[in-house]
Amino acid sequence: MTGTRSAEMERCIAECESCRNVCLAAVAHCLDQRARHAESSHIGSLLDCVDMCTTSVNFMLRDSKAHRRVCELCAEICDACAESCERLPTDEVMRDCAKACRRCAEACRLMARDSMHM
Repeated sequence: MTGTRSAEMERCIAECESCRNVCLAAVAHCLDQRARHAESSHIGSLLDCVDMCTTSVNFMLRDSKAHRRVCELCAEICDACAESCERLPTDEVMRDCAKACRRCAEACRLMARDSMHM
């Protein structure tokens, strides 16, 4: 099936996998840091992003007809996670996490738009 996926979809899958991994590592980092880092809303945002990125990858890998809508939602959740991470601007791990989320959100938006024309 890999041969039939577009370059845009391959990029989106890679960005979602990278974002998922960065967010998972960020959860551990935040729990270690405690205080504002470990607020339930922030940890929840990170975990939402992890789950949504995983779901998006799964939908794209199996070429689900619903992957466009899943990618749209993933972009929204990644943007929300980036905003949450950006509230801790002095933390390098949070800055890197926000960047990964923004890259993933953009790839998902492109995937959703490209899929609309198919």
